[in-house]
Amino acid sequence: MALRHYTLDFNLSAPDCPTTVHGLQSIFQEQEMTETVHDTEGHGYLATFIGKNGRLVILRVTALGLLTIDLQCCEGDNIVQVENLLNTLEEKLRSLLHGNIKRVKRLPALTRGAAVDRYWPTADGRLVEYDIDRVVYDEDSAYQNIKIMHSRQFGNILILNGDVNLAESDLPYTQAIMGRGKENYAGKEVLILGGGDGGILAEAVKLKPKMITMVEIDQMVIDGCRTHMRKACGSVLDNLKGECYQVLVEDCVPVLKKYVEEGKTFDYVINDLTAVPISTAPEEDSTWEFLQLILDLSIKVLRPTGKYFTQGNSANLTETLALYEEQLGRLSCPVDFSKEVVCVPSYMELWVFYTIWKK
Repeated sequence: MALRHYTLDFNLSAPDCPTTVHGLQSIFQEQEMTETVHDTEGHGYLATFIGKNGRLVILRVTALGLLTIDLQCCEGDNIVQVENLLNTLEEKLRSLLHGNIKRVKRLPALTRGAAVDRYWPTADGRLVEYDIDRVVYDEDSAYQNIKIMHSRQFGNILILNGDVNLAESDLPYTQAIMGRGKENYAGKEVLILGGGDGGILAEAVKLKPKMITMVEIDQMVIDGCRTHMRKACGSVLDNLKGECYQVLVEDCVPVLKKYVEEGKTFDYVINDLTAVPISTAPEEDSTWEFLQLILDLSIKVLRPTGKYFTQGNSANLTETLALYEEQLGRLSCPVDFSKEVVCVPSYMELWVFYTIWKK
Protein backbone atom coordinates (compact mmCIF):
# COMPACT_ATOMS: atom_id res chain seq x y z
CA MET A 1 0.00 0.00 0.00
CA ALA A 2 1.34 3.42 -0.94
CA LEU A 3 1.96 6.29 1.46
CA ARG A 4 1.36 9.97 0.73
CA HIS A 5 3.81 12.36 2.37
CA TYR A 6 2.95 16.08 2.63
CA THR A 7 5.44 18.74 3.71
CA LEU A 8 4.83 22.23 5.11
CA ASP A 9 7.79 24.45 6.08
CA PHE A 10 7.96 27.82 7.84
CA ASN A 11 11.20 29.79 8.01
CA LEU A 12 11.00 32.05 11.05
CA SER A 13 12.89 35.17 12.05
CA ALA A 14 13.23 33.67 15.52
CA PRO A 15 12.17 30.31 17.02
CA ASP A 16 9.05 30.39 19.21
CA CYS A 17 8.42 26.85 20.42
CA PRO A 18 6.01 27.29 23.38
CA THR A 19 3.57 29.63 21.62
CA THR A 20 3.58 27.63 18.41
CA VAL A 21 3.13 24.20 19.97
CA HIS A 22 0.41 25.32 22.37
CA GLY A 23 -1.49 27.01 19.56
CA LEU A 24 -1.52 23.87 17.40
CA GLN A 25 -2.42 21.31 20.06
CA SER A 26 -6.15 21.99 19.84
CA ILE A 27 -6.14 21.18 16.12
CA PHE A 28 -4.55 17.79 16.71
CA GLN A 29 -6.91 17.11 19.61
CA GLU A 30 -9.89 17.76 17.32
CA GLN A 31 -8.43 15.16 14.94
CA GLU A 32 -8.24 12.68 17.86
CA MET A 33 -4.51 12.38 17.44
CA THR A 34 -2.28 11.13 20.25
CA GLU A 35 0.73 13.34 21.02
CA THR A 36 4.22 12.11 21.93
CA VAL A 37 6.92 14.68 22.75
CA HIS A 38 10.51 13.62 22.08
CA ASP A 39 13.66 14.75 23.86
CA THR A 40 15.89 16.69 21.44
CA GLU A 41 18.52 17.50 24.08
CA GLY A 42 18.06 21.23 23.66
CA HIS A 43 17.79 21.25 19.87
CA GLY A 44 14.30 22.71 19.61
CA TYR A 45 10.99 20.87 19.83
CA LEU A 46 9.91 17.56 18.29
CA ALA A 47 6.54 15.83 18.63
CA THR A 48 4.63 13.14 16.77
CA PHE A 49 0.84 12.93 16.50
CA ILE A 50 -0.80 9.64 15.55
CA GLY A 51 -4.41 9.36 14.43
CA LYS A 52 -6.78 6.39 14.49
CA ASN A 53 -6.90 6.29 10.70
CA GLY A 54 -3.15 5.78 10.40
CA ARG A 55 -2.24 9.41 9.87
CA LEU A 56 1.08 10.52 11.29
CA VAL A 57 2.18 14.12 11.81
CA ILE A 58 5.74 15.05 12.75
CA LEU A 59 6.07 18.59 14.11
CA ARG A 60 9.51 20.04 14.58
CA VAL A 61 10.73 23.50 15.55
CA THR A 62 14.49 23.88 15.34
CA ALA A 63 16.60 26.27 17.36
CA LEU A 64 17.57 27.96 14.08
CA GLY A 65 13.99 28.99 13.35
CA LEU A 66 12.80 26.33 10.91
CA LEU A 67 9.37 24.86 11.63
CA THR A 68 8.45 21.73 9.68
CA ILE A 69 5.27 19.69 9.53
CA ASP A 70 5.40 16.29 7.82
CA LEU A 71 2.04 14.59 7.38
CA GLN A 72 1.85 10.97 6.24
CA CYS A 73 -1.32 9.15 5.34
CA CYS A 74 -2.09 5.81 3.75
CA GLU A 75 -3.39 5.34 0.25
CA GLY A 76 -7.17 5.39 0.39
CA ASP A 77 -7.34 8.00 3.15
CA ASN A 78 -9.78 10.83 2.53
CA ILE A 79 -7.66 13.32 0.53
CA VAL A 80 -10.11 16.17 1.11
CA GLN A 81 -9.87 15.71 4.89
CA VAL A 82 -6.08 15.59 4.71
CA GLU A 83 -5.94 18.77 2.61
CA ASN A 84 -8.33 20.48 5.05
CA LEU A 85 -6.09 19.53 7.97
CA LEU A 86 -3.06 20.99 6.21
CA ASN A 87 -4.99 24.14 5.36
CA THR A 88 -6.09 24.52 8.97
CA LEU A 89 -2.52 24.04 10.24
CA GLU A 90 -1.14 26.55 7.75
CA GLU A 91 -3.80 29.18 8.57
CA LYS A 92 -3.27 28.72 12.31
CA LEU A 93 0.50 29.03 11.97
CA ARG A 94 0.20 32.16 9.85
CA SER A 95 -1.96 33.66 12.59
CA LEU A 96 0.27 32.53 15.48
CA LEU A 97 3.53 33.53 13.82
CA HIS A 98 2.35 36.79 12.25
CA GLY A 99 5.37 39.07 11.88
CA ASN A 100 7.82 36.21 12.51
CA ILE A 101 7.52 34.45 9.16
CA LYS A 102 10.26 34.85 6.54
CA ARG A 103 8.99 32.22 4.12
CA VAL A 104 6.32 29.51 3.81
CA LYS A 105 6.75 26.50 1.52
CA ARG A 106 4.18 23.79 0.98
CA LEU A 107 5.13 20.90 -1.30
CA PRO A 108 2.89 18.55 -3.27
CA ALA A 109 2.48 15.10 -1.78
CA LEU A 110 5.28 12.63 -2.36
CA THR A 111 3.82 9.17 -3.00
CA ARG A 112 6.04 6.45 -1.58
CA GLY A 113 5.83 2.71 -2.17
CA ALA A 114 3.31 2.95 -5.01
CA ALA A 115 2.98 0.18 -7.58
CA VAL A 116 4.14 2.63 -10.26
CA ASP A 117 7.34 4.51 -9.39
CA ARG A 118 7.19 8.10 -10.65
CA TYR A 119 10.47 9.40 -9.17
CA TRP A 120 13.82 9.21 -10.93
CA PRO A 121 17.01 11.17 -10.22
CA THR A 122 18.70 13.39 -12.78
CA ALA A 123 22.41 12.89 -13.43
CA ASP A 124 23.25 15.93 -11.29
CA GLY A 125 21.35 14.59 -8.27
CA ARG A 126 17.93 16.28 -8.47
CA LEU A 127 14.76 14.27 -7.92
CA VAL A 128 12.26 14.49 -10.77
CA GLU A 129 8.65 13.36 -10.58
CA TYR A 130 7.43 12.05 -13.93
CA ASP A 131 3.82 11.78 -15.02
CA ILE A 132 4.20 8.00 -15.31
CA ASP A 133 0.89 6.19 -15.09
CA ARG A 134 1.78 2.57 -15.84
CA VAL A 135 4.54 0.04 -16.32
CA VAL A 136 4.35 -1.55 -19.76
CA TYR A 137 7.44 -3.79 -19.53
CA ASP A 138 9.56 -4.92 -16.58
CA GLU A 139 12.05 -7.75 -17.01
CA ASP A 140 15.48 -8.75 -15.73
CA SER A 141 17.92 -9.88 -18.40
CA ALA A 142 21.31 -11.45 -17.81
CA TYR A 143 22.77 -7.94 -17.87
CA GLN A 144 20.31 -5.48 -16.34
CA ASN A 145 16.80 -4.61 -15.23
CA ILE A 146 14.75 -3.34 -18.16
CA LYS A 147 11.71 -1.15 -17.55
CA ILE A 148 9.55 0.61 -20.08
CA MET A 149 7.10 2.99 -18.45
CA HIS A 150 4.42 5.18 -19.97
CA SER A 151 4.48 8.94 -19.47
CA ARG A 152 1.57 11.05 -20.63
CA GLN A 153 4.02 13.79 -21.65
CA PHE A 154 6.95 11.82 -23.08
CA GLY A 155 5.38 8.58 -24.31
CA ASN A 156 7.03 5.29 -23.34
CA ILE A 157 10.38 5.65 -21.54
CA LEU A 158 13.16 3.03 -21.50
CA ILE A 159 14.80 2.78 -18.06
CA LEU A 160 17.83 0.51 -17.59
CA ASN A 161 18.97 -0.28 -14.05
CA GLY A 162 17.15 2.80 -12.78
CA ASP A 163 18.61 5.21 -15.37
CA VAL A 164 16.33 6.97 -17.81
CA ASN A 165 17.74 6.07 -21.26
CA LEU A 166 15.35 7.20 -23.94
CA ALA A 167 11.73 8.26 -24.34
CA GLU A 168 9.71 8.11 -27.52
CA SER A 169 9.78 11.92 -27.53
CA ASP A 170 13.60 12.11 -27.29
CA LEU A 171 14.40 12.68 -30.95
CA PRO A 172 16.76 15.55 -29.93
CA TYR A 173 18.97 12.94 -28.22
CA THR A 174 19.11 10.79 -31.34
CA GLN A 175 19.78 13.75 -33.60
CA ALA A 176 22.56 15.03 -31.33
CA ILE A 177 24.39 11.70 -31.15
CA MET A 178 24.29 11.52 -34.96
CA GLY A 179 25.73 14.97 -35.62
CA ARG A 180 22.59 17.16 -35.60
CA GLY A 181 21.95 16.89 -39.35
CA LYS A 182 25.40 18.22 -40.28
CA GLU A 183 26.71 14.91 -41.62
CA ASN A 184 26.14 13.18 -44.94
CA TYR A 185 25.42 9.50 -44.25
CA ALA A 186 24.53 8.63 -47.84
CA GLY A 187 26.62 5.69 -49.07
CA LYS A 188 28.61 5.55 -45.82
CA GLU A 189 29.58 2.69 -43.49
CA VAL A 190 28.19 3.20 -39.98
CA LEU A 191 28.86 1.33 -36.73
CA ILE A 192 26.45 1.72 -33.79
CA LEU A 193 27.62 0.47 -30.39
CA GLY A 194 24.64 -0.33 -28.16
CA GLY A 195 21.49 1.45 -29.24
CA GLY A 196 19.16 -1.46 -28.44
CA ASP A 197 16.15 0.89 -28.34
CA GLY A 198 16.50 1.21 -32.11
CA GLY A 199 16.19 5.00 -32.15
CA ILE A 200 19.55 5.70 -33.82
CA LEU A 201 19.17 2.81 -36.24
CA ALA A 202 15.73 3.99 -37.34
CA GLU A 203 16.97 7.53 -38.05
CA ALA A 204 20.21 6.37 -39.72
CA VAL A 205 18.37 4.07 -42.15
CA LYS A 206 16.44 7.09 -43.45
CA LEU A 207 19.74 8.71 -44.54
CA LYS A 208 20.52 6.02 -47.16
CA PRO A 209 23.87 4.72 -45.86
CA LYS A 210 25.70 1.89 -47.59
CA MET A 211 25.58 -0.32 -44.49
CA ILE A 212 24.87 0.07 -40.76
CA THR A 213 26.19 -2.47 -38.29
CA MET A 214 24.60 -2.24 -34.84
CA VAL A 215 26.12 -4.25 -31.98
CA GLU A 216 23.79 -4.67 -28.97
CA ILE A 217 24.52 -7.19 -26.23
CA ASP A 218 21.03 -7.52 -24.74
CA GLN A 219 18.39 -9.26 -26.85
CA MET A 220 15.75 -8.49 -24.20
CA VAL A 221 16.23 -4.73 -24.69
CA ILE A 222 15.64 -5.22 -28.40
CA ASP A 223 12.58 -7.38 -27.74
CA GLY A 224 11.03 -4.92 -25.29
CA CYS A 225 11.66 -1.87 -27.48
CA ARG A 226 10.45 -3.63 -30.64
CA THR A 227 7.04 -3.94 -28.99
CA HIS A 228 6.81 -0.90 -26.73
CA MET A 229 9.07 1.83 -28.22
CA ARG A 230 7.84 1.85 -31.81
CA LYS A 231 7.54 5.63 -31.97
CA ALA A 232 11.32 5.68 -31.56
CA CYS A 233 12.42 2.57 -33.46
CA GLY A 234 9.67 2.19 -36.04
CA SER A 235 9.93 -1.22 -37.71
CA VAL A 236 13.73 -1.57 -37.87
CA LEU A 237 13.88 -4.03 -34.95
CA ASP A 238 11.30 -6.35 -36.50
CA ASN A 239 14.20 -8.05 -38.29
CA LEU A 240 17.88 -8.19 -37.36
CA LYS A 241 18.81 -7.67 -41.01
CA GLY A 242 17.51 -5.15 -43.52
CA GLU A 243 18.45 -3.78 -46.91
CA CYS A 244 21.17 -1.55 -45.47
CA TYR A 245 21.65 -2.74 -41.89
CA GLN A 246 22.44 -5.68 -39.66
CA VAL A 247 22.01 -6.06 -35.90
CA LEU A 248 24.57 -8.24 -34.10
CA VAL A 249 23.44 -9.44 -30.66
CA GLU A 250 26.93 -9.61 -29.22
CA ASP A 251 29.39 -7.97 -26.85
CA CYS A 252 30.85 -5.07 -28.82
CA VAL A 253 34.40 -5.42 -27.41
CA PRO A 254 35.27 -8.71 -29.16
CA VAL A 255 33.57 -7.41 -32.30
CA LEU A 256 35.66 -4.22 -32.26
CA LYS A 257 38.86 -6.19 -31.64
CA LYS A 258 38.03 -8.44 -34.60
CA TYR A 259 37.42 -5.41 -36.83
CA VAL A 260 40.79 -3.96 -35.77
CA GLU A 261 42.55 -7.24 -36.63
CA GLU A 262 40.78 -7.43 -39.99
CA GLY A 263 41.48 -3.79 -40.80
CA LYS A 264 37.76 -3.05 -41.22
CA THR A 265 36.92 0.64 -40.95
CA PHE A 266 33.85 2.89 -40.77
CA ASP A 267 32.94 6.43 -41.74
CA TYR A 268 30.94 6.91 -38.53
CA VAL A 269 31.08 5.18 -35.15
CA ILE A 270 28.21 6.05 -32.79
CA ASN A 271 28.70 5.02 -29.17
CA ASP A 272 25.35 4.69 -27.38
CA LEU A 273 26.59 2.32 -24.67
CA THR A 274 26.77 4.38 -21.48
CA ALA A 275 27.13 7.91 -20.16
CA VAL A 276 30.40 9.15 -18.75
CA PRO A 277 30.74 8.11 -15.06
CA ILE A 278 30.12 10.95 -12.64
CA SER A 279 33.28 10.40 -10.56
CA THR A 280 36.51 8.42 -10.26
CA ALA A 281 35.29 6.52 -7.20
CA PRO A 282 36.56 2.90 -7.01
CA GLU A 283 33.18 1.44 -7.97
CA GLU A 284 33.30 3.42 -11.23
CA ASP A 285 36.90 2.61 -12.16
CA SER A 286 35.78 -0.29 -14.33
CA THR A 287 33.40 1.99 -16.25
CA TRP A 288 36.20 4.46 -16.97
CA GLU A 289 38.41 1.57 -18.14
CA PHE A 290 35.58 0.32 -20.36
CA LEU A 291 35.06 3.77 -21.91
CA GLN A 292 38.79 4.11 -22.52
CA LEU A 293 38.86 0.71 -24.22
CA ILE A 294 35.84 1.49 -26.39
CA LEU A 295 37.29 4.86 -27.35
CA ASP A 296 40.66 3.39 -28.30
CA LEU A 297 39.18 0.54 -30.36
CA SER A 298 36.65 2.82 -32.03
CA ILE A 299 39.29 5.31 -33.15
CA LYS A 300 41.26 2.40 -34.62
CA VAL A 301 38.31 1.33 -36.80
CA LEU A 302 37.55 4.93 -37.82
CA ARG A 303 38.59 6.01 -41.29
CA PRO A 304 40.98 8.99 -41.52
CA THR A 305 38.09 11.32 -42.40
CA GLY A 306 35.61 9.54 -40.11
CA LYS A 307 33.88 10.79 -36.98
CA TYR A 308 33.03 9.25 -33.61
CA PHE A 309 29.87 10.41 -31.83
CA THR A 310 28.99 9.80 -28.19
CA GLN A 311 27.00 11.22 -25.31
CA GLY A 312 28.83 12.74 -22.36
CA ASN A 313 26.69 13.55 -19.33
CA SER A 314 24.72 16.36 -17.72
CA ALA A 315 25.99 19.84 -18.62
CA ASN A 316 26.04 20.61 -14.89
CA LEU A 317 28.69 17.95 -14.24
CA THR A 318 31.59 20.07 -15.44
CA GLU A 319 34.26 18.21 -13.46
CA THR A 320 33.08 14.88 -14.83
CA LEU A 321 33.17 16.16 -18.40
CA ALA A 322 36.65 17.59 -17.83
CA LEU A 323 37.82 14.14 -16.70
CA TYR A 324 36.42 12.62 -19.88
CA GLU A 325 38.16 15.22 -22.02
CA GLU A 326 41.43 14.35 -20.27
CA GLN A 327 40.88 10.74 -21.35
CA LEU A 328 40.73 11.89 -24.97
CA GLY A 329 44.32 13.07 -24.68
CA ARG A 330 45.50 9.61 -23.61
CA LEU A 331 44.33 7.62 -26.62
CA SER A 332 46.81 5.70 -28.77
CA CYS A 333 45.90 8.01 -31.67
CA PRO A 334 45.79 11.82 -31.24
CA VAL A 335 42.28 13.26 -31.63
CA ASP A 336 40.41 16.55 -31.67
CA PHE A 337 36.86 17.01 -30.46
CA SER A 338 33.92 19.36 -30.28
CA LYS A 339 30.90 19.26 -27.99
CA GLU A 340 27.33 20.43 -28.08
CA VAL A 341 24.77 20.96 -25.33
CA VAL A 342 21.26 19.72 -26.10
CA CYS A 343 18.01 19.66 -24.10
CA VAL A 344 16.76 16.07 -24.02
CA PRO A 345 13.03 16.19 -23.18
CA SER A 346 12.67 13.23 -20.81
CA TYR A 347 16.01 13.90 -19.06
CA MET A 348 14.71 17.30 -17.91
CA GLU A 349 18.26 18.61 -18.04
CA LEU A 350 20.82 19.79 -20.57
CA TRP A 351 23.02 16.99 -21.94
CA VAL A 352 26.47 17.15 -23.55
CA PHE A 353 27.35 15.28 -26.76
CA TYR A 354 30.83 14.83 -28.27
CA THR A 355 32.13 14.61 -31.83
CA ILE A 356 35.65 13.16 -32.03
CA TRP A 357 37.97 12.79 -35.03
CA LYS A 358 41.58 11.91 -35.76
CA LYS A 359 44.09 14.75 -35.97
